[in-house]
Amino acid sequence: MKTTLAGIALAFAVLFTTETSQAQSFPKMDASPMDLSMARAERNAPPMARVIYSRPSKKGRTIFGNLVPYDKVWRTGANEATELTLYKTMMLGDTKLKAGTYTLYTIPGKENWTVIINSDTNVWGSYSYKKEKDVARINVPAKDAAAPTESLSMVFRPDNNGTTLMIGWDNTYIEVPFKSL
Repeated sequence: MKTTLAGIALAFAVLFTTETSQAQSFPKMDASPMDLSMARAERNAPPMARVIYSRPSKKGRTIFGNLVPYDKVWRTGANEATELTLYKTMMLGDTKLKAGTYTLYTIPGKENWTVIINSDTNVWGSYSYKKEKDVARINVPAKDAAAPTESLSMVFRPDNNGTTLMIGWDNTYIEVPFKSL
């Protein structure tokens, strides 16, 4: 009986040690980690909107007009296309957007960007982009940033009647206004 209990204890120790060492072996970190920004009217208020995206880095490269070509649909980040969730119906320009989850694409230009809200979700990059699935488009000016941003960044800025999604990378940023109804 002692041999059997000792054998079980040894087997358990080996199993526990093996599982522990395997559990501590993580895959290499993604070069473009995911990030999220949430829009709220006030600090503890319910959310109005959320964006989930992957953050590519500049790493000394020329971004707009090179790595991200002008006048072509861009996933607005890296890896999966950027996901936008509206928790309430909002206006983007003249278009009423119902609460729900969408894909946010952009078409960067030297002076203006086209921001696209698309109903096709859970997509990789912009490779399968379908214009017929667009639910809203708005043109916004490209602005010069006060200082370069190393990694693509998105943040919501509360406004009097909604929120503005600010998207910035390298020396450029845009503002995407969402208005509450």
